Amino acid sequence: MPSRRKFLASTAVSAVSPELTAAPQPPAHTESDRAYWVQMLTRIAEPVLSALSERKLVATMPVEAPHGNVEDRRQFTYLEALGRTLTGIAPWLESGDSDAAEGDLRKRYAEMARQAIAAAVDPASPDRMNFTRGAQPVVDAAFLALGLLRAPSELWQKLDAATRQRVIEGLRSTRVIRPGFNNWLLFSAIVEAFLASVEEQWDEMRVDYAVRQHEQWYKGDGIYGDGPEFHWDYYNSFVIHPMLLAVVETVSRRSKTWDGFHAAIVARAKRYAAIQERLIAPDGSFPAIGRSLPYRCGAFHLLATMALRRELPAAVSPEQVRGALTAAIRRTLDAAGTFQDKGWLNVGFCGHQPSVAESYISTGSLYLCCAAFLPLGLASTDVFWSNAPQPWTSRKIWSGQDIPADHAS
Repeated sequence: MPSRRKFLASTAVSAVSPELTAAPQPPAHTESDRAYWVQMLTRIAEPVLSALSERKLVATMPVEAPHGNVEDRRQFTYLEALGRTLTGIAPWLESGDSDAAEGDLRKRYAEMARQAIAAAVDPASPDRMNFTRGAQPVVDAAFLALGLLRAPSELWQKLDAATRQRVIEGLRSTRVIRPGFNNWLLFSAIVEAFLASVEEQWDEMRVDYAVRQHEQWYKGDGIYGDGPEFHWDYYNSFVIHPMLLAVVETVSRRSKTWDGFHAAIVARAKRYAAIQERLIAPDGSFPAIGRSLPYRCGAFHLLATMALRRELPAAVSPEQVRGALTAAIRRTLDAAGTFQDKGWLNVGFCGHQPSVAESYISTGSLYLCCAAFLPLGLASTDVFWSNAPQPWTSRKIWSGQDIPADHAS
């Protein structure tokens, strides 16, 4: 991989200091931030995509399941790893920089991703994945569908016809799974939205049910309940806001039925993005609250989504979000113990912390951290990457800078 080594060696990466100073001092940025993001995303994705593209994922991926249920989680962990990796890496594969160094990397990873998808759905593959047994497959079929929606050219149109048909059959087969009465409704909905996007038969009722129930579950100030009740966790970002946006905007190309929900869904996502930016402390840490903390910086899926869409709140600049996300990525992924010797992720929030995991967490689950890297789908000339660095909100306020008051939407 000479191009990758050349690219990563060409730019030094600066660290985020955990110490506060008298005035806000964000870390040095510009190209070094992007280089770090590419280096980290490819480091995470490499074991998954390279093994699966060679049809060796089941044979080589270690499965850590801290609750002693390794054999149970083996049924699901491989589709988790694929779907969650593609959810995060897809925008970069589709429309990232095309200069010689980064462009060569993108081509390599896009080809591996296509081969990985083929291996996951080929009946003759040792890595053929489970789309129907148990409840979990609908979750990661949904993340796979979201990744395909985010890279329609690289991850869908460039697949051969047989693989495309097998993917459709795999996604459609998840209809045997009844989703929970919570954010899981959106997993079924995003599968149907993808099928609609490729002009396959799709179930409008599953979309309608998910959209209307989440409208009923809206609590105010950018926050949805996870089902009827509010949960203090990151599921508004892991799932709810990003998938609501993707579902409604995808199906709008086939039906105007849900157009009336769109403006409110976007406005709520903007408000939640503003809240998320404020949650990132000056040192890149953020509250360790609620379920699924081993998804690490994937907690900022929504903030990264709004940056990619260029729809951040007016008071939140792209360059301050770049700094905040870089700090959060570093804080959760640079910690000692994050990676195993062969490059696979360990369970943890900041290092290797098995006790922080729920019973549904295993190695494949961890790859939702890739969702923080969505802005790599913006070219290096975009203001997100090219503008001079700016301190994010917590760096401003905790250094004594006077900033405007925050208000509920």
